[in-house]
Amino acid sequence: MTTPSDDDLEPPVDPLEPEYVELVRPYVITNGRDVSDTSRFELITLVTAADDTQRKAHLDPEKRELVTLCEGGYLSVAEIAGHLKLPVGIVKVLLVDLVENGLILTRRPIPPAQLADIQVLQEVLDGLQARFG
Repeated sequence: MTTPSDDDLEPPVDPLEPEYVELVRPYVITNGRDVSDTSRFELITLVTAADDTQRKAHLDPEKRELVTLCEGGYLSVAEIAGHLKLPVGIVKVLLVDLVENGLILTRRPIPPAQLADIQVLQEVLDGLQARFG
């Protein structure tokens, strides 16, 4: 009969260790929901916490962390996923739940400015050169 060596014995898993937390599967975080309902969120959609965040105490840990993260101002969906170290699809599912409960607010990103007409810019430049030499 052989006795196991010290290398064969593994210490018990501490549920508070980061390695254990990473073992939680994404479908557990989303309660088995699919990401098909998340098309309204783009990577650059901006998200912030609503003023009424008193109800966040009854949320799942991931949703509570997301709301707390967004209390500081607007963050994009991609930034939230990076801070939470979760896949973007999972973050989108959590965002759908939080929007429906009124805990977060979203807005589309500010569109890029449209380019001015080259002809108008040239006329302004010509006018300035004629006036100031």
